[in-house]
Formats: sequence, C-alpha cells, structure tokens
Amino acid sequence: MALVSADSRIAELLTELHQLIKQTQEERSRSEHNLVNIQKTHERMQTENKISPYYRTKLRGLYTTAKADAEAECNILRKALDKIAEIKSLLEERRIAAKIAGLYNDSEPPRKTMRRGVLMTLLQQSAMTLPLWIGKPGPPHSAGPFQPLGTMWPNLEIKWLPG
Repeated sequence: MALVSADSRIAELLTELHQLIKQTQEERSRSEHNLVNIQKTHERMQTENKISPYYRTKLRGLYTTAKADAEAECNILRKALDKIAEIKSLLEERRIAAKIAGLYNDSEPPRKTMRRGVLMTLLQQSAMTLPLWIGKPGPPHSAGPFQPLGTMWPNLEIKWLPG
C-alpha cells in the first residue's frame, strides 16, 4: 500500500519537475534576446573606440535585466533540484521498504572481500541518498582568503591532572 502511494507521489513529482524544466527553457529563451542586445551593444562600442554616456546607461540597464533574468532562472533551477532531491529520497524509502518487506532476496551472506566494482556500486547507492547542497554565490566562510572565525573552533586547552 505504501509502495503504491510512493509511486503516485513520484509520478506527481516527475510531472512537476517536467513543468519546471519547461519553465527553465522558457526563461532561458526570454533572456536570450537581452544577451544578444548586450553583445551587439559591445560590438557598437568597439567600433567607436570610446564609451559614451548613452552606451553606459544602456549597458547598465541591459545588465540589470540580464541579472534579474539569471536570478529568475536560478530560482527555477533550485526548485527543480529540490524536486529531484525529494524524488531521490522517495525512491530510497521505497527501496528500503521493499527490502524490509522481503521483496528482494538478501539471504546470501556478503562476501568478506568485495571487489572494486561492488564497492563503487555501494558508494553510488549511498551517494544517492545524500542531499545536494547548493549554496549562495561566493566561497564558504572557512575557505579562500577569509580567516576562520574564532567561534568556529573549540577551545582546546589541555589541563593536566596531578597523577
């Protein structure tokens, strides 16, 4: 019974994912016109060999709309990635439920030595259950030219007790 509801939920999520992919393509085709205008404006500027205030304001407006278009596309892609993560978790739950219900035969004991391919398969299966982390643009706080915050690291003073 739970497997049937999971299958219907997965089908719903797949249709939602399909709609999000269509929205992404529509957003991309909408923003393509703006990118072509930016390229044409740059070509016109190179022929004049100077940057006039007209081109500067025109480019500023074109870049702000291109940035807004890119952010809208990024939001749609983030929603699609959330749907993908939800689908993966439902598939993993369904696999575990089927294993518990005994639909898959795991009666043979595992071999003591596993070959490389088997280990890679196990690694892939466990990687499918991990959520995909997508952060905001920019490096994380503890990487790159930034110094780690003092509050991130615990106080590691060693106190010796008399023996």
